[in-house]
Formats: sequence, structure tokens, C-alpha cells
Amino acid sequence: MKAVVVYESLWGNTAAVAHAIAEGIGPEARALSTSEATRDQVVGADLIVAGAPVLGFGLPTEGMRNNLGPHEKKAPSPPDLSKPSLRSWLQKLPVGSAHAASFETRIWWSPGGATKTIDREFARTGYRPAAKRERFVVTGTYGPLREGELDRARAWGARLARAVQ
Repeated sequence: MKAVVVYESLWGNTAAVAHAIAEGIGPEARALSTSEATRDQVVGADLIVAGAPVLGFGLPTEGMRNNLGPHEKKAPSPPDLSKPSLRSWLQKLPVGSAHAASFETRIWWSPGGATKTIDREFARTGYRPAAKRERFVVTGTYGPLREGELDRARAWGARLARAVQ
């Protein structure tokens, strides 16, 4: 099974979750940033999983990302803005019929989320839901991930693999 886990990660939490999901899916799965997940990487995939951090109670927009740098003085490191947003990646997603799933990293009490937008974009381009969206919790605005979240991500990846096969 060809599986791709695509992610947008600002402080590394979403990247860590994406890699754990790919591990759970199996050795053939690849976790790729939005800049690495080219059309050739995605076309022909049996499963595409996409995830991003929740920012401003939703999937980050270009405007939100552009305003991060100077205002994030409390962050342990600058946000990684070198790769395209997941939102812009999804807008260029080729039409397909593979299975798809979405995830997000978020603080536990966030009233909004990123996965609804991700799922809507998957549906718009013909991808079929493989599972209910998943949320992984960070302990603060910039992380780290709550204890046990990477284990949960691996287990979810394994469930996705079984659902698609």
C-alpha cells in the first residue's frame, strides 16, 4: 500500500505526529512536509493523511502565518515558515479517489479545528474518508506534545492501514 502523510508544522509538534502516524501505517508509508509532498509523491497513493496545527481556531491561513514571526517572542524557537501552508497544498491537490484522513495538533480546549477544512478539501477533490479525524494535544501554545500522543499517533496509523486494506 502506498501511503503518504503530509504535514504543516510550525514548531515541530505536527511533524513528530506525522512521522509517528507513518510508522504506524507501516514501512512503506512516508511522512512528507508540504514542500516534499509533490504531485508525483501523491498520485497513485492508496491513502493520504494530512495534518496541521490549529492556529486561530482553524487551519492556518497565509495571513496568520505572515503575522507569526514578530509576535512569537515567547516561542522556544521561530516558527518554520519555509514550507507552504497545508491550506495552499490542499488547493493544489490533484483529483483522486484514494482514501484520506485528517489530523491536527492543538491545545485541549480549542473551540475550533483544522480537520474540518482538510476533510472538505479532500472531499472536493474526490478522496474518500478512511477514518474519523483525529486530534493530538500539545500542552502549551508551542508544545510539547502531551505524554502518550506519539503512541496514540502510531496506533491511529495502524488503524488507518487496517481500514484501507
